[in-house]
Amino acid sequence: MTEAFVALGANLGDRLAALRGAVAALDALPETAVVASSAVYETAALVRPGAAPQPDHLNAVVGLQTRLDPPALLRALRAIERAAGREPAAERWAPRPLDLDLLLWGDDEIAGPDLTVPHPALDARRFVLVPLADVAADRVVPGLGRSVADLLDDCPDTSRVERTSARLWP
Repeated sequence: MTEAFVALGANLGDRLAALRGAVAALDALPETAVVASSAVYETAALVRPGAAPQPDHLNAVVGLQTRLDPPALLRALRAIERAAGREPAAERWAPRPLDLDLLLWGDDEIAGPDLTVPHPALDARRFVLVPLADVAADRVVPGLGRSVADLLDDCPDTSRVERTSARLWP
């Protein structure tokens, strides 16, 4: 089994239901179990400079134990997004009913045309680091050689990341 961490986000529709549905779908994957879940955070949406404002996101991170290989897990993440109503050809940074990103895959670094792990912007986004720190603060990020907690302490992003009372799992 490999320990993997997946970021969840949504800023369209019933955001909390989308995140909860994604956690249930992840837990139902073959040879995969959700073993940890962060708190749920409300965050400002990332938008391109000059773009119209977007609704706030709900964000969280879950830890998985899985026997799926990274490409199979990535395909499963995309299928879960599509089932939640995400358009496969949606513009980058567009509002979305569900966004799932593979952040970490064991202690591996992966650099491929469809998948880069650790997630390329992991160390520069508080909306990822704060929930990841809830479930893996001491984990050293491959390729960066620093713990999630250290990355969060030095993160240049000052955007709002506000903890909610919502729970995703169990």
